[in-house]
Amino acid sequence: MPIREIRVIPDPVLRTVCDQISTITPAVRHLVQDLVDTVDDPGRAGLSANQIGISLRAFSYNIEGKVGYVLNPVLEETSGEQDGEEGCLSVPGLWYPTRRADYARVRGIDLDGHTVVLEGRGIMGRMLQHECDHLDGHVYLDRLEKDVRRKAMRELRGAR
Repeated sequence: MPIREIRVIPDPVLRTVCDQISTITPAVRHLVQDLVDTVDDPGRAGLSANQIGISLRAFSYNIEGKVGYVLNPVLEETSGEQDGEEGCLSVPGLWYPTRRADYARVRGIDLDGHTVVLEGRGIMGRMLQHECDHLDGHVYLDRLEKDVRRKAMRELRGAR
C-alpha cells in the first residue's frame, strides 16, 4: 500500500471532529492498511485518520517497534503528569514543551470488532492522548501555555 500524504495545518480536516466507524467495510480495511503503512517510518509515533484526510475515528501507532491501530478509540483514563517536547506530523518542524498526563488508557475495537485496550506511560501515554485529540479536531498546539502558543503561531506563520 502507498504511504499517504500527511495533511498539515491549516487544513480544515484537522479541525474536524471525526465520525465513529459504524461498519467495517473494505474502505475501512484499506484505511487501516494505509494508516499502518504510513506510520511505519522512523520518527513516527502515531497517525490519525484525519491526518491523511479521512474524518473517521481511527489511528495507528509505532511505539518501540510495535506497530498497530485502533478504531473508535475512547480515552478512558489518564493519571500523573509529564512535561516534554511534543511535535506533530501535521505541524512539521515545530516542537514545544507540552504538558500531558503520564499514563493513558484507550479502549476501541479492531477490524474484527474485538475490544482493543492500549495503555502506557511516557511516550505511549503521550501518543494515545495526542491521537485522540486529533480525532476530536485538536492539534497539540491547542494545549500549549498561552505565551508558548503565541510563539508557536508566529513561527508557524513564518514557516508558511
